[in-house]
Amino acid sequence: MKTHTTLLRILSAVIILLYSSNGLLAQNTDASQISNILQVQQYERAIHIMAMLLIGFGFLMVFVKKYGRSALTATFLLVSVSLPLYLFVKGLGVFEERGEIEQFILAEFGAASLLIAAGAVLGRIRIYQYLILGLVFIPFYMLNELIVVDDFFHFVGKVYDTGGSIVIHSFGALFGISAAISLTTKQDLEIPIESDATTDKYSVLGSMVLWVFWPSFCAALVPVEAIPYTVVNVFLALCGSTLATYFVSVKLRGKVLIADIANAALAGGVAIGATCDFASHPQAMIIGLLAGTISTFGFAILQDKQQKFHKIVDTCGVSNLHGLPGIFGGLAAIFVIDGIDAVSQLKGIAVTLILAVVSGLLGGKLVALFGRTKEAYNDRAEFKDAA
Repeated sequence: MKTHTTLLRILSAVIILLYSSNGLLAQNTDASQISNILQVQQYERAIHIMAMLLIGFGFLMVFVKKYGRSALTATFLLVSVSLPLYLFVKGLGVFEERGEIEQFILAEFGAASLLIAAGAVLGRIRIYQYLILGLVFIPFYMLNELIVVDDFFHFVGKVYDTGGSIVIHSFGALFGISAAISLTTKQDLEIPIESDATTDKYSVLGSMVLWVFWPSFCAALVPVEAIPYTVVNVFLALCGSTLATYFVSVKLRGKVLIADIANAALAGGVAIGATCDFASHPQAMIIGLLAGTISTFGFAILQDKQQKFHKIVDTCGVSNLHGLPGIFGGLAAIFVIDGIDAVSQLKGIAVTLILAVVSGLLGGKLVALFGRTKEAYNDRAEFKDAA
């Protein structure tokens, strides 16, 4: 018994010494060491975002039956062309210089927006045309970033968009929808987009990967002290949109549709981006609930009408997952953030939408010059081993 008591005392003393030494180390840590710690943390979030890009987006888009190989390969190629292109353009000296990992995270944001845009035309262009789409998209995305985020021309003012509701999600969605105008044929309008139980399950898996890592996306570049608060806000918004998606889907369709769960459940993450480090926790939950409602309503009611009106096909429904919730999130900032300049926020949204539409129309026409796919939504058009 005495031996046990002695061992406990020794262990307690060791723990106290360890905590004391950690305190001394913290007090003596210089600025360079703190900077290194921050870079390591940013590196970890960069890896989380990469998981979102390749696994999350990749599997979310395999819902199209017989197009899984193409969707995953296109995702791989789009990420591979966008990251180096973004970093190359950044190196030209026009943009503000940032740390190495921070620059890379910004490049990942550009890749995410590109994947959103590609979702609108998924299955209706050749594999190599996705690369052309990326080469056109990234410079325009960066121009919008320069105007809206950096206020390079001193026209917009301060825009609140920490997690990219406006400049990432809305821009990507509107670019993709506009590109689809040139890339949708009459034949495409008549071809059904089919899925099955297996592809739907993989799509939900991709959605869950995005759901899990979304806080790292929104908190990637916020100050260290704001990370815990931001993470909680993002998860609350995602919870809100997931709950809203289920109930609204059942209400509008009679029974829940798995495609709604795979897509609209993510709308809270899209919408909270603009205010993820400012909204209160109840506000984050409300934003998520409203975003999920808007997105599900869009998929169930608006999508068919929109596609018939514009005579396009939006394969992944990016207008309802990223477009509408992104705009809603940008507008929500006006009511959530104290002292915000509403005019600047509205300018940021307007510039983003206009530039996305114009560049998307141009991008769609350029991609269309390189031909059409022989068989839409089918791996056989590109893959030798496809059935």
